[in-house]
Amino acid sequence: MRRKDDLADTNLNTIDEKIISILKNDSRKPFVEIANSIGMSESAVRRRVKNLQDTGVIKRFTIEMGPSNKTSAITLISVSSVADTSNVSNQLLKLKGVETVYEITGQYDIATVIVASTILEINSYIDEIRKIDGVSDTNTVIILRTLGNVR
Repeated sequence: MRRKDDLADTNLNTIDEKIISILKNDSRKPFVEIANSIGMSESAVRRRVKNLQDTGVIKRFTIEMGPSNKTSAITLISVSSVADTSNVSNQLLKLKGVETVYEITGQYDIATVIVASTILEINSYIDEIRKIDGVSDTNTVIILRTLGNVR
């Protein structure tokens, strides 16, 4: 016999998208509050979140520190024509302070977002980036202010 909560399986994507949207806004929101806001039981929400985690849709829950607690920079990187861009990207991911790596088109091959407590610390991370075999040039800008939601 199907339970009331299981009837929503026909709208799996819609309900899961609602749950994900709520968790994106506040990953600490109790399952009971999520359940009340979408008209499901707490246990059904708990099962769906576990399923989203098990299938890799939700990879992790994180915290985001306020802007006063960090300094961010974008570093654009040129890769030597004889170097493998993917290898450089993988090396960048291993560096402390490198939050995100993008392989891009245009004058530069890679863009990274670097986060640290101070500009001095960011500068030391950039020095480490320049030591990676295959990096031929960098251009860094400090982020002064972030507007809107960062995704």
